[in-house]
Amino acid sequence: MPAHERTGIWLIGARGSVATTAAVGLLALRAGVTGGGGCVTELPAFAGVPLPGWDDLVLGGHDIVHTPLEKRAEQLAHAGVFGHSVFSAVRSGLAEVDAEIRDGYHPATHTGAQADAAARLTADIRAFADRHDLARVVALNVSSTEAPCPHLPEHDDLDALEVALADPTRSVLPSSSLSAYAALKAGSPYVEFTPSAGITLPALRKLAEREGLPYAGCDGKTGETLLRTVLAPMFSARALKVRSWAGTNLLGGGDGETLADPVTANSKLESKARGLAALLGDDVTAPLHIDNVPDLGEIKTAWDHVSFEGFLGARMSLQFTWTGYDSALAAPLILDLARFVTAAHAGGQSGALTELGFFFKDPLGSDEHRFAEQTARLIAWAGAL
Repeated sequence: MPAHERTGIWLIGARGSVATTAAVGLLALRAGVTGGGGCVTELPAFAGVPLPGWDDLVLGGHDIVHTPLEKRAEQLAHAGVFGHSVFSAVRSGLAEVDAEIRDGYHPATHTGAQADAAARLTADIRAFADRHDLARVVALNVSSTEAPCPHLPEHDDLDALEVALADPTRSVLPSSSLSAYAALKAGSPYVEFTPSAGITLPALRKLAEREGLPYAGCDGKTGETLLRTVLAPMFSARALKVRSWAGTNLLGGGDGETLADPVTANSKLESKARGLAALLGDDVTAPLHIDNVPDLGEIKTAWDHVSFEGFLGARMSLQFTWTGYDSALAAPLILDLARFVTAAHAGGQSGALTELGFFFKDPLGSDEHRFAEQTARLIAWAGAL
């Protein structure tokens, strides 16, 4: 990658908590008011990887809400996600980022064919690249989780999908997948950081491969699942049979409100469950539920109870509690993923970047969920870029 090659980061859900925290973080890193804590790409293991620098990244995005980025950042500072001194240091820069956010696709307000909406979204990304003379734009979906979408035959066939998109009487793609389609048509590598359909539909993955674009996903691994992928292999390695693994998630804020809908929450629950089943087997009882607790605001708490059996059938248990600011855990990963995907694209890679499974609950193209093995694969892959 040429030195100082400018790269765009296009955030779908650009005024949400995760995107706002990522914007604050990037501006704070540039200003030298924070260190790289939480940023995997700042670890010594990746010192020689040809990654774009913080000054080489330009932010833009789509959103369907119109709360100014500065106001959202102020709310997050009041909630304790980052300090008021950090907010003050980056305040003016947030207005510049906000000026690069365009209206997203909203199925309730859009009229006409979905193809028209996709064309508008694609044009926004291309105009952003032209305006800032960018070598590429990496699109990342950090919007609210969607309810699972019903499977349609067009989701498997790109030609049939594009015919359906042009039909004004049909809405063949959920919002996340329409955004992914538009980004791919703009020539953007794509990251699905949510458990929504996004780029997971076979037709869209074929489109990415046809266009020679890398992609990664899905559902960022930030808290409870991160611990599970570390702890579950420990039980297996020590021949301790896990009999049940129950979990409860308590959260407020926008995520809590969104996931209060049982249908929407099902996307998240399925994503979490697949990883645990892959690590321990399907015969482990693993109930998991999510509760919206508005009083918690931006804080998320996960409590897990693990029942396991050891020598002579001795029954034992492990309990742990994880409490953190989910946006502060996710935001540095957004910057990491943008940097890694940029390097992969510059190096000519395309298709599913399975080595980035390290970052996800439900990694596309990979069945590997063990964190130590994922870490080793990421380091080896990045070292070869």
